[in-house]
Amino acid sequence: MEILYNILTATIISGSLSIILVIAEYFFANYGDCKITVNNKKEIVVKGGGNLLNALAENKIFIPSACGGRGSCGFCKVKALDGAGPVLPTEKPYLSASELKDSIRLSCQIKVRQDIKIHIPEELFNIKKFKAKIVEIIDYTYDIKGITFQLLEPNTVDFKAGQYMQLETPKYEKSKQVISRAYSISSIPDIKDSIQLIIRRVPDGICTTWVHDYMKLGDIVNLVGPFGDFYIRDTEADIIYVAGGSGKAPIKSMIEHFAKYQSTRKMTYFFGARTTKDLYLTEEFQEYEKTMPDFTYVPVLSAPSPDDGWTGKTGFIPPYFKDYIRDPLNTEAYLCGSPGMIAAVEKELINLGVAKDKIYFDSF
Repeated sequence: MEILYNILTATIISGSLSIILVIAEYFFANYGDCKITVNNKKEIVVKGGGNLLNALAENKIFIPSACGGRGSCGFCKVKALDGAGPVLPTEKPYLSASELKDSIRLSCQIKVRQDIKIHIPEELFNIKKFKAKIVEIIDYTYDIKGITFQLLEPNTVDFKAGQYMQLETPKYEKSKQVISRAYSISSIPDIKDSIQLIIRRVPDGICTTWVHDYMKLGDIVNLVGPFGDFYIRDTEADIIYVAGGSGKAPIKSMIEHFAKYQSTRKMTYFFGARTTKDLYLTEEFQEYEKTMPDFTYVPVLSAPSPDDGWTGKTGFIPPYFKDYIRDPLNTEAYLCGSPGMIAAVEKELINLGVAKDKIYFDSF
């Protein structure tokens, strides 16, 4: 009992101190105006105290952030040249030794408390915020929706098949602030005046709860993007795709793009699901098998129920690779899913002879 009492006391004290520090910084810390110099050519002045990610976004410089700035995705990296302060423990798990040596930081974890100099990739200056109207909502499964956004301002977008957008969830009863989350574009780049996102419900997820329970046709929202280096490389190599759930979104964009231009590349798409109720767009992908003779769609169920009447492939996907890869040295792989899935699939592909630098992935 004494040990539990001491632990409880220590927890209360540390929690109280944290609250006091937050309150003290809010009421007493005044950092004044701070200058952010970007790539030694653009200067912006912001009120000090906030984080760098938000300060840049408020000035129309958008850094990728799949988690919306919560420090849990590691995407919002910038090179800090001066004034960013020490690396925080919350950043280190997302930074490699070489990145730490090269002064790479997570912009969502940097507090703007003095003048800062940073460097970002030039292409990020082309990222835009779009105002869009929701014009179509499709229930693909019990927990996956396809949403089409008509772009209003700007009214067109250029992107590569496989890239993603950040959707800003408006304030609603379960969130008192605007929340941003990243979702892959599932429509093709040729359609420039609208985009489709495929969004799976995450239990208690602030953004997906709004999408599944509150969003309605006609709603006006903000989208930021496009982001990402998960896109098809311009080669003639064979392709292996692996994805499940909402990970189908970027793969759908890629394959539809190839279908439109009647690609002759050999492609195999393994779609992983638990049961038949988790399958969707099956007929559409089977149609692509007819229009692209070298395309094969392979759904694999990990836990089909007896009532499913499933006669297709079951279990894990990697054991089936050897039946479809004809030349490992001339094969690229595009993977979309959880870190665990990607690690397992990558390991098997490498074991079969696929080069590691030809394996591209989008982890979420």
